[in-house]
Amino acid sequence: MYVPAKLQKGDEIRIVAPSRGAAILSEDGVKSATERLEALGFKVTFGKYINEADLQYSASIEHRIEDIHDAFRDPYVKGIVTVIGGFNSNELLPYLDYELIGNHPKVFCGYSDITAIATAITAKTGMVTYSGPHFSSFSMDIDQDWQTEFFKKCLMEDEPFHLTPSVQWSDDSWYLDQENRSFEPTEWKVYNEGVAKGRVFGGNLCTLNLLQGTEFMPNLTDSILFIEDDEMTIPETFARDLTSLLQVTGEIRGLVLGRFQRESNMCTEQIHYIFDKHPMLQHIPVLYDVDFGHTQPMFTFPIGGEVEVDSNSKTIRLKNF
Repeated sequence: MYVPAKLQKGDEIRIVAPSRGAAILSEDGVKSATERLEALGFKVTFGKYINEADLQYSASIEHRIEDIHDAFRDPYVKGIVTVIGGFNSNELLPYLDYELIGNHPKVFCGYSDITAIATAITAKTGMVTYSGPHFSSFSMDIDQDWQTEFFKKCLMEDEPFHLTPSVQWSDDSWYLDQENRSFEPTEWKVYNEGVAKGRVFGGNLCTLNLLQGTEFMPNLTDSILFIEDDEMTIPETFARDLTSLLQVTGEIRGLVLGRFQRESNMCTEQIHYIFDKHPMLQHIPVLYDVDFGHTQPMFTFPIGGEVEVDSNSKTIRLKNF
């Protein structure tokens, strides 16, 4: 694996839409997200087709591919951030020019449905990509500072660092009401104690599973999995999807589970019940309710980068990212 050059102040960031487009965002949201990225010192530019919206609020495959290729090809663009998630970034995988991407390595960041395209790029090129905030995520007000701090540490700095829990978390519809929000204290939780080092793979579980059996799925043996899912999952579907993934990974070194949204009805009892079914999880470090995925705020982590997980002390250290 190789790590793309870190972002610096003055760099151009290109916003692309491999899944849903920017037409679903409010004008105020686009404005505030742009201003926050500019306040970090970036020049923000946009793909030609990010506002295109078909029946499923997305651009055509051809136009999404063109915007991505243009971003990687443009020598002035140093980083690429996705607009938002959705359901269909995997449509693009057979049509991406991985040689072009590999010859022009640069930061590529997003989460949720972007798991498919980010993981495919890492698998096909050996380049580290990133699971972290979308462009739209930067329009959130409360707890933006915590979220942005770890975005900066992962994408703009070279020194190893510890991911640490946020003070509070929420999964309310902040994009509809920035003022009246509901928070709970953050607590990372331990299912099984231990220490492990390895390469990180993961992101959104049901999206990652779409890559099974394809050339776009990386070898997950001996990896540390960071996985999460959104409000559309329930305990039964999460159990099925986790089982499917673990049946193809071979032995893994650790598991870190992102915090579930309230609507999923996941709870400690359900999580332990599901984990108890898998012998491989009984002798590796396993953390859950961690700050990534579809709750806010979230940290940024490298897909294909190196990490050390110590569930005894509930610490995660990024080393080569």
